[in-house]
Amino acid sequence: MLTELVKQSASLPAGSKLLVLGGGFSGQHVAALVRALGNTALCSRRKINSQDADLAFDSATKLLPTQKALEGVTHLLSCIPPATDGTDPVLTCLGDQLKTMPLQWVGYLSTTGVYGDSGGRWVSENDLPHPQQARSQRRLACEQAWQNSGLPIQILRLPGIYGPYRSVLQSINTRRSKMIDKPGQVFSRVHVDDIAGATLHLIQCTAAGKWPVVVNVTDDLPAASKDLLTYGAKLLGRSLPPLEPFAIAAKQMSPMALSFWQENRRVSNQLLCQELGYSLIHPDYHSGLRDCYLVEGFKALQTNPL
Repeated sequence: MLTELVKQSASLPAGSKLLVLGGGFSGQHVAALVRALGNTALCSRRKINSQDADLAFDSATKLLPTQKALEGVTHLLSCIPPATDGTDPVLTCLGDQLKTMPLQWVGYLSTTGVYGDSGGRWVSENDLPHPQQARSQRRLACEQAWQNSGLPIQILRLPGIYGPYRSVLQSINTRRSKMIDKPGQVFSRVHVDDIAGATLHLIQCTAAGKWPVVVNVTDDLPAASKDLLTYGAKLLGRSLPPLEPFAIAAKQMSPMALSFWQENRRVSNQLLCQELGYSLIHPDYHSGLRDCYLVEGFKALQTNPL
């Protein structure tokens, strides 16, 4: 919850101004934390009349922020995905302009998908990227473009993102969930609270001279999909369908869904949490799903917590 984030987060220096390009689920959460700490944060959307849009940016139509909108920006977070050709829309449209701005920190939200399949083994920032999915290959190309930009860049690699109204609780509650059994398969995840909290923490670290270029932002407990569903069903008091072998379930999966199940890795957060000292708000899916449960207004857990 935002209140817990505020308690453990430090505000940016006085006069700081954060610009979030791509103000979706993660970007809006970061902006909300920055504002709650007393700093200025602006979010872009593709249309200025979109919900929570402070300014418009759409690379496809060349709708760019005005010079006035960018005045005074000291910190930048890009949440915008790669173009279909693997180029970065922000660098393509605004790269030259960004280099003229007094930016103290630039963050780019990437994906742990760039590590590819490790057969369930742990991966860290020391492992060379080996993306196998086209979307992850595009992400790696954008990472490299940011690193070559000359800007004060830090890349945050994220696994599966969840949070209130975007978790397994929705599929369980609407009885759309599937219990898939693929022995040994795990997924790493991060609650949106910890994306925001880690972003602010990393900005503080860089100001103190601790500036790793790449940081994994993930929780402590990679886990099987069926484990989250089982726990979520207990929170909701719902039943789940029987386990279905992956070989059978895969026949009905979309190519996108199937691609996620084709990779198996455990992503380490040792750099973020042990070396840089970030304390996770939600260290595992138990804490994260309880938060989703409470934020979404369910009542049973408040009197009978698991």
